[in-house]
Amino acid sequence: MQDDSPLPTGNIPEFSVSEISNQVKRTVEGAFEHVRVRGEVSRPTRAGSGHVYLTLKDEKSVLDAVCWRGTAERLSIRPEEGMEVICTGKLTTFPGRSKYQMVIEQMELAGEGALLKLLEERKRKLAAEGLFADERKRPLPFLPRVIGVVTSPTGAVIRDILHRLSDRFPTHVLVWPVLVQGETAKDQVAAAIEGFNRMAPDGPVPRPDLLIVARGGGSLEDLWAFNEEIVVRAAAASEIPLISAVGHETDTTLIDFASDRRAPTPTAAAEMAVPVRAELLATLMQDESRLFNGLQRKLGEAETRLTGLSRGLGDPRAIIEAKAQTVDYRWQSASAATDRMLSRLTERVRDLAAQIPEPAAELGRLENRFVTARQRLESAMDVARQNVVSDLRAAAVRLRIEPVAERMTRGGRDAERAWEQIERAVDRALLQRSDRLSAVGRILESNSYEQTLKRGFALVRDAEGVPVTSAAALSEGDGVSIHFGDGSREAVIGAGASDGTAPKRAAPKSATKPKPGNTDPAQGSLL
Repeated sequence: MQDDSPLPTGNIPEFSVSEISNQVKRTVEGAFEHVRVRGEVSRPTRAGSGHVYLTLKDEKSVLDAVCWRGTAERLSIRPEEGMEVICTGKLTTFPGRSKYQMVIEQMELAGEGALLKLLEERKRKLAAEGLFADERKRPLPFLPRVIGVVTSPTGAVIRDILHRLSDRFPTHVLVWPVLVQGETAKDQVAAAIEGFNRMAPDGPVPRPDLLIVARGGGSLEDLWAFNEEIVVRAAAASEIPLISAVGHETDTTLIDFASDRRAPTPTAAAEMAVPVRAELLATLMQDESRLFNGLQRKLGEAETRLTGLSRGLGDPRAIIEAKAQTVDYRWQSASAATDRMLSRLTERVRDLAAQIPEPAAELGRLENRFVTARQRLESAMDVARQNVVSDLRAAAVRLRIEPVAERMTRGGRDAERAWEQIERAVDRALLQRSDRLSAVGRILESNSYEQTLKRGFALVRDAEGVPVTSAAALSEGDGVSIHFGDGSREAVIGAGASDGTAPKRAAPKSATKPKPGNTDPAQGSLL
């Protein structure tokens, strides 16, 4: 038989859930107030509040961790998936979920080997994208007018660069101050490179012809900002040639591969940027001396050659005198020939003048011809006037305007009024005949064979274009053209010739000759 009586509790105290949670929290924080935990980063997430949440794990266990916003901004590295790190902080509990977690105060990579492994992976990734290709690198300007320097304004690096530039070749320097170490250093360096590239060439601040990104030596962690992807991409995308001078000779960062030239030290970068002014002046003076000596030698050689050539030319005075004598001889020959030509032309003009008749006799002859022509013209005008009067009278009889014709013969104002009446009569006659012609045309059009074809009939022509009027006139295999109201088609009589010969093709209608007796080719035939 089951016993339903309550179990005895004895002296065990009773706690609420919050009391238990707070007790556990105090116990955990008291026992693990300051710890260092090594593990692999998994699922790192930055919340909108700026806090970073991640998980530390090894091959057996998992530990949740959180890094508050203020601490996350001061971290020397940014946690990434798969990164092995050593975190320093404390353990605490989260009563709302009944779980414990680590509050991270510091984070560092677990040994230099892990850091180098991450660096090598990032290097392979960026190299595969072609950011380190040699064909992307541009030559440095020989003598830049303005040099932009991206570095810390308070370190010894900028003083070394300015001092070296002043010794070699003083030039205009623009400094973009940035942090060269820490979490925000990478963003500032990338923004400085992009800012120099965005400057207008003709703006109030001159755009640099050359950029130098410089930092002093340090550990791998100290130089890590120049291995960040954002900095490397900014250096590769720079339109201004860029020299990287980060660390010492043994230090190598990823920006060295993306830059156009790598300098072992910041001082060496200044030496690469500008030549030595004294050496340029010495070279210029040496080139000037060589140019002068070469010119002197060239002039001496030209003088020697000219002297040698002058010996073979002879005496110029004798040459000129001989040519002058030749000109005199030719002038005398030309003068004699001109005189002879003028004599011949004079004789010819005289002969032509003898053939010209006397002007008075010629005028008399032309006057007689003019009188005869005038008489003939007057006679012809009288005859033409009589013919016109006769024609007007005949036309007046036909147009029934005999009185008008009489007035025309009298002339003057009566003739003008007569002309007006004649014009009106002619217009009426032309209008009457035009109406009759239009009526006849409509009748002709209605009786044309084209109208008959439009009513459903067809016109058949043989190969010669002659209309076919009977079926007996065609044989099998003959080619014909059938004309309808909207066009024509070619056809062959019968499905095919029994003798195997090819059918005749109907000739185009325009090539046919009109059949005798048909006075209007356009009229055609209804048959």
